[in-house]
Amino acid sequence: METAMFSQIDVFHDCFEQIDDPRVAGRTTHPLHSILLLVVAAMIADADGPEETEDFGKERIDWLSPFADFSNGIPSHDTIGRVMSMIAPKQFQQALIDWHTRLIEAYQNAEQSASNDNGLIHIAIDGKTSRGSYTTADKSDALHFVSAWATKHGIALGQTEVASKSNEITAIDELLDFLDVRQSVITLDAIGAQKTIAAKIFQGGGDYVFAIKDNHPKLATAIRKHFELVHEEDLKKHRVKSKQTVDHRGCRREERFYAVCSIPESLRSLTKHWAGAKSIGQAITQIEEAGQCRVEVRYFLLSCDSKVGQFAISVRSHWQIESMHWVLDVAFHDDDSRIRTRNATANFTFIRRFILSLLKQDTSNHSLKRKRKLAGWNVDFHETLLF
Repeated sequence: METAMFSQIDVFHDCFEQIDDPRVAGRTTHPLHSILLLVVAAMIADADGPEETEDFGKERIDWLSPFADFSNGIPSHDTIGRVMSMIAPKQFQQALIDWHTRLIEAYQNAEQSASNDNGLIHIAIDGKTSRGSYTTADKSDALHFVSAWATKHGIALGQTEVASKSNEITAIDELLDFLDVRQSVITLDAIGAQKTIAAKIFQGGGDYVFAIKDNHPKLATAIRKHFELVHEEDLKKHRVKSKQTVDHRGCRREERFYAVCSIPESLRSLTKHWAGAKSIGQAITQIEEAGQCRVEVRYFLLSCDSKVGQFAISVRSHWQIESMHWVLDVAFHDDDSRIRTRNATANFTFIRRFILSLLKQDTSNHSLKRKRKLAGWNVDFHETLLF
């Protein structure tokens, strides 16, 4: 176990070689790798921000020293914050992703990887505002990030930052440049349903499932009217494939209906400029709880074949990235973070997503918040998560 662990430490340093040290050569006290390992290890153990990272390092310096160079002691929180605000977010993200990939390869060679699961991996893309990153009184300049999440295995794949939510389309486009979308199904909310984004995904070898709403009013209306027609007449007559599920959770009843079909001739003129578009879909969710009933109807454009099972999985899986945003707030205090330097906010935001990925790989029956606490108390458990 100890030999394997130190082998993974070498992997860590190897992956982080790609990060350029922005500091002046010859005027540094602490190696960059040591600072980055400290930050990741501290955040696993429930430390939030540079101050708590410094505190963690001082308490655990004997444990940390075999893994990296701390001969000059633990860096101050000012040094930690300054370094995290200087390193390039894309380089840092790629290093973390590469490290996680190498960890998985080392211990799961016998298992089927996420990207080879039935030939497809589902990637949900969605945006989240870092609410504590504002600098103005009206909080209007809070930073907004778009993230990609491999839903089945709970792995953060990357994120891009935008100055405001109005630029989310540009951020999605940039994020796709960062991702390998081959053999993937990308799900996006209505704001990401754009012809240029469809073309990038399709040309990159992936498929998409786009929610279609009023930002494309003619297409949304046409899809809605088509499904109204097929429900009035006959699903099979119109070659619509459907699936229905019912779940009971206490006094809550959730009924879901999915329908998908090839693009009908009447919609061809509206979909011909969407690269790879093959199918349209409908998802109806009916939730009954405490004597109240709520119904939501959503419509979709797909580049996939009209397979209702795959369509249902894609629609249901997309909520996981929204759930991940909630977890980040509850278990990692993401919205409470007052780190406001642009690069530092991006880097700490992605570390939280990365740590969430590590915690999800652990199969013990503990909440994510409890796992972070245990890592702070139990060195063996901490090492298991980290290496």
